[in-house]
Amino acid sequence: MPAPRPDHSGGEYHLDGRFVTDVPGLHCVIAEALLGPGRYFGREWNAFKDCLGGGFRVTPPFTLTWHDSEIARRALADVVEDPEDGLAYFEDLVRLLERCGVTVVLR
Repeated sequence: MPAPRPDHSGGEYHLDGRFVTDVPGLHCVIAEALLGPGRYFGREWNAFKDCLGGGFRVTPPFTLTWHDSEIARRALADVVEDPEDGLAYFEDLVRLLERCGVTVVLR
């Protein structure tokens, strides 16, 4: 079995947001943007948060340019992960990325 590749940080990744209309789709395109097709980078909130901590070949800081981000913002407007803060899933995810050291560019 080959040795696991070490994490790397830095660089710029591009997320194609044209078809992000639900939470599973969002996590799928984030994994594809960061690691390539068919890769895993969390399939729900807690797993995604864990992946940002390292061990999945990419770790912050890096820049994520999210193309067509408004599609996900609208589609996920009624999905709330944490009822206490009341933020929509999209907003919460962007905030989490930024808190972890990711520069998020919404286009």
